[in-house]
Amino acid sequence: MTAAINPEAPILIFDSGVGGLTVLDAMRALLPDAPVIYAADNAGLPYGTKTEAQIAARVAGLLGRMTERFRPRLVCIACNTASTIALGMVREVLEVPIVGTVPAIKPAAALTRTGVIGLLGTEATIRQGYVDRLEAEFAHGKALLRHAAPELVAAAEARLRGEAVDPAVFARAAQGLRNQPGGAQIDTVVLACTHFPLLLPELIAAFGPGVRFVDGADGIARRIVFLTQGQAFARGHEDFALFTRDGSEIATLGPALTARRLMRSATL
Repeated sequence: MTAAINPEAPILIFDSGVGGLTVLDAMRALLPDAPVIYAADNAGLPYGTKTEAQIAARVAGLLGRMTERFRPRLVCIACNTASTIALGMVREVLEVPIVGTVPAIKPAAALTRTGVIGLLGTEATIRQGYVDRLEAEFAHGKALLRHAAPELVAAAEARLRGEAVDPAVFARAAQGLRNQPGGAQIDTVVLACTHFPLLLPELIAAFGPGVRFVDGADGIARRIVFLTQGQAFARGHEDFALFTRDGSEIATLGPALTARRLMRSATL
């Protein structure tokens, strides 16, 4: 018989940085009463430039420590790079439901009219066999053009800290897709990093009219709702954000965290 879940058991949302806040926003819209811990591995940021072995070991290790300490009812890996590399490993070692984040190729394939889809992600994400399998299953007969845009991760982090971002960053991301063979026909772009929706207005302007953008946040939120249906929620304390490294950049995130009702916590 399954033990009853403590109503105060949190949902743990994990990302390398602030990108997972886009998933938190989508989840809160559906589950406003669910207690939340938001965990950012800012000491390991960026993930996209690391090797698969480094990412898998780091994510599994951190989530192991956090689940032991905080006893979450569910863990959401709100990071495409971490999910495409470490999701299987984490599910094997943790005895808690795990929701991952994968590039939204399936909905993009349903939306495109030209048959040409762009995908923006990190270097690590776009080279994964997982993405190849999603393309083969859901975008067969269509063209999926991929471009690594690590500058957008740093831009999203800077934007939430209230810092100025060079507009050329967004132009380079758009050109990285548009300049590929067939790139002029792109009408749908997959944002395959949870950081990127934080920059949606700038990306819309960079790509120009007639392009739709797709990310996985709403689908992830619906999956979390499904896996927690029937469970009771109660907050024993305020939701909080957890970081793996302290530093001055954390203080500058204060307004973004406060706007999401996240109290800052001590570092892990």
